[in-house]
Amino acid sequence: MIQIKRMADYDHDIRDDVADVFVDGYYRNLSFFTKDRTKLKAAFCNLFCPDVFYVAEVDGEIVGILACSNNRQPAMAIDKPSLKEAFGFLMGSMAYLTLDKEFNAVLPYEDDTGYIECVATSERARGKGVSTALFKHVMQELPYRHYILEVVDTNVVALQMYKNLGFDIYERKQEKLSRIKGFKERIYMKWSKGGVSDLPVDLFSCKRLHGLFYS
Repeated sequence: MIQIKRMADYDHDIRDDVADVFVDGYYRNLSFFTKDRTKLKAAFCNLFCPDVFYVAEVDGEIVGILACSNNRQPAMAIDKPSLKEAFGFLMGSMAYLTLDKEFNAVLPYEDDTGYIECVATSERARGKGVSTALFKHVMQELPYRHYILEVVDTNVVALQMYKNLGFDIYERKQEKLSRIKGFKERIYMKWSKGGVSDLPVDLFSCKRLHGLFYS
């Protein structure tokens, strides 16, 4: 059975477990900074914001994560010293420049909108409904009326899952340097409780792009 719990509600430190899943899920992108998984865990372990991170457990083991951030609370607080300590001065500085605007910037959404990001499942638990369980928990239990997420065109499995959950595409954006990055489009999707979205259209033109950490 999959059990969902907010990271902040644990009575013991689970940052290492969350970092394990995060690195496992995004290793392809994170390996640009270093291929050493231990260093990657050390770099991001203290950056997660527990109030907006939700974790999935199977048989007492954390196997999935999902963040639902908002205009007051980011998913991660990017910290230059942590990145420099893990990656070294040059690569740590580059990582900070890459991630600072992506995660430390305030989301341009109203109080009734949640932004879903940092969705990851450990390799051994994929295909078992972990991410779907996390989504359903957040969509049912959190007080937001609207949910927004971003996915790239090459991530067809995630795109289909989001469609199955009821998310609709509202915009596609061509990606610059697509050959280097490995995808052509960023796809923006939304879901509203009750099935009717009254989000203002001009809101969608102001987005935070999570350069490396796309779903």
